[in-house]
Amino acid sequence: MKMTFTRRAALAALTSVAALAGVASTAAAETVRLRFHTFYGTEIDPIAKKFRDTVKEKSGGSLRIQYFRGGELVASDQFADAVAKGTVDIVHGAGGYWSGKIDVGNIEAGLPGAWASVDEAKALFGSEEVHNLLSEAYAEAGTVFLGKGYGHNYDLLTSEPVNSLEDLKTRKIRATSNVAKVLSAFDIPTVYLPAQELYIGMSTGVIDGAIYGGPVEYEQLKLHETAKNYTFLNMLMPGWTETFLANPASWEKLSDEHKAILDEAIAQFADDIHQWLAEGNSGVAEGTFEYTTLPEADSIALTRASQAVWAEEAERSERNKALVDALIANAKAHGRL
Repeated sequence: MKMTFTRRAALAALTSVAALAGVASTAAAETVRLRFHTFYGTEIDPIAKKFRDTVKEKSGGSLRIQYFRGGELVASDQFADAVAKGTVDIVHGAGGYWSGKIDVGNIEAGLPGAWASVDEAKALFGSEEVHNLLSEAYAEAGTVFLGKGYGHNYDLLTSEPVNSLEDLKTRKIRATSNVAKVLSAFDIPTVYLPAQELYIGMSTGVIDGAIYGGPVEYEQLKLHETAKNYTFLNMLMPGWTETFLANPASWEKLSDEHKAILDEAIAQFADDIHQWLAEGNSGVAEGTFEYTTLPEADSIALTRASQAVWAEEAERSERNKALVDALIANAKAHGRL
């Protein structure tokens, strides 16, 4: 059968389209997509976009991040199980969420008195000993420990000025369980209230103060309308640390190049969040709060009183004891013990 030019051209076009479709299909198959779940909400969306864009650009589009905010796919307290099972590929949470299942959780999230500056915390977690302890713990839990992020201020807001721990003995302070145990050593009454109840608690006098976060968190909760006295405790700075975990199978499937890209991008993502928190705290308008600092002797006393909490965590496992020993050595090196 004789083929006309028009038919030959049409056939050639169809062949080209099929070839291009095959290339596109191959490219799509080669693109690695990872489900990444954070505990933060929409407040860090610009940082998250930079993170996703960085991974895509550095990999030439061969690695993509499917990003989930807090509560969108998995509850934050289920992160460790979810990443171990492969429900998600990477999680960004805090050890306190899974401390009931992973022994090191509470310690690495931040015990009262554990560190007093970001540089100190980074040096601690950057040590080979501590890194190996965390890697071992998370490997036993069926995950891959990828690294740390660092929060920011975690101090005291009160309706009346505070000049010493002695001033707090007649006031009721909102605190989490570990902090409450430390304050009880100084006969300071405590109670726990969730964040959404702090405004009512402060405005009605149910509580006289709260240890919850930094200036920006207190401002966001509008607590400056009820209390203006912010006291730096020098008890725990940053007040929490964050942890990145990966599913072992998902991680091992990645090329060395993709792993390197992710390591670098996650480290930058964590630092961007820390800087965002720092800028938020320093950017609170002048006059919103009145600032003071607890006397150094009182801050040291808080660290010493924290030893009961540290000892309690150390009893959970030999690994925890080794990690607490590292905290003790660090505190001694910085003159707090």
